[in-house]
Amino acid sequence: MTKRSDSDTERFREKEIREKRHQEQMPGTDEEPLPPPADPIRTEGKPKRNDPCPCGSGKKYKQCCGKQGA
Repeated sequence: MTKRSDSDTERFREKEIREKRHQEQMPGTDEEPLPPPADPIRTEGKPKRNDPCPCGSGKKYKQCCGKQGA
């Protein structure tokens, strides 16, 4: 085995110091984690023309609440 010289040991220590400084500068090491993502807002879709009317009349939507001119 070979002995490390003082200059090798010094370079090794300097490298460790640089790596430690680099890690300290990385984002997120001292920050709190982000909250989990929120669920998307979902709305019920508008009934289509031939779907049953949501009012419960039993008619098709286009013949009940979906009439344009009435």
